[in-house]
Amino acid sequence: METALTRLVGVRHPIVQTGMGWVAGPRLVSAAANAGALGVLASATMTVDRLREAVREVRSRTDAPFGVNLRADAGDAGDRVRVIVEEGVQVASFALAPSRELIAELKEAGVVVIPSVGARRHAEKVAAWGADAVLVQGGEGGGHTGEVATTVLLPQVVDAVDIPVVAAGGFHDGRGLVAALAYGAAGVAMGTRFLLTSDSTVPDAVKARYLAATVRDVTVTRAVDGLPHRMLRTDLVDALERAGRTRALLGAVRRAARFRRLSGLTWRRMVLDGLALKHGKDLTWSQTLLAANTPMLLKSAMVDGRTDVGVMAAGQVAGVIDDLPSCAELVERIMKEAEETRERLRAVR
Repeated sequence: METALTRLVGVRHPIVQTGMGWVAGPRLVSAAANAGALGVLASATMTVDRLREAVREVRSRTDAPFGVNLRADAGDAGDRVRVIVEEGVQVASFALAPSRELIAELKEAGVVVIPSVGARRHAEKVAAWGADAVLVQGGEGGGHTGEVATTVLLPQVVDAVDIPVVAAGGFHDGRGLVAALAYGAAGVAMGTRFLLTSDSTVPDAVKARYLAATVRDVTVTRAVDGLPHRMLRTDLVDALERAGRTRALLGAVRRAARFRRLSGLTWRRMVLDGLALKHGKDLTWSQTLLAANTPMLLKSAMVDGRTDVGVMAAGQVAGVIDDLPSCAELVERIMKEAEETRERLRAVR
């Protein structure tokens, strides 16, 4: 199925596996790429040296195009961009809108730039700065999310920009892909659906929690880091929502210290990243520190399998997913469903 997205990045199918921290590592990314989708490596939870190693590992597993997801507000974003350029990565995606200068640097090196946005005005801004495409996530999406549903936000962005638009938030099958194309998107991006595959390194016990979830078990909370965060509702989420500010802050300090040791960041770098996060957002300093807590809470579940002390970011589609196919099986199924859906539509006269 050829679209503006497949032509832009050179993949066989208009499907993107999103860059999920602690989840989108070399194994999942290469499996998605080999299946014909655009696999995206998550770099925010890696050191710069580990990112270079991970890129080379993906390259050893696949000849297909893949991308790297960056935090545009990270203090070492420039170092990570250099890794992408030096290692010949085809696509750079961003969790937050990158600067005009960062886009220009990547494009000059021949890297396709695809920022993620949650509002029409953000899409218009990055398009004006030279982004090659834009990924728009509606409120159904997992992790940090907005309030506008994909079905409302997507057509707004499609009408506002003249670059390819990738739809995210609420997609998991071929019917959704066709629906996105009907809205004018050039493809879909999926996180939770790829997390729940046999190629994902997330522990089996954690996958079982996702598979057991209903739509009602997926919630949006500000208790983790002060920002709207879509995840599975667990006893920990309930406890964080009940905790007083002082108790939550002390826990955040401990976990931020663990993340500093793991990531190799200095306290100064973490403070600067916190200032960048706080910029333009109505966050207290307590909430800003809580944001440094998030990577370790995610790691506890996604890597260590500790669902009792970790959080599990999840799109609403977690409530309707009930199996763990391989990436190859998943992509093949989605494309078959999409073609069957298009045939049914052609038969409607």
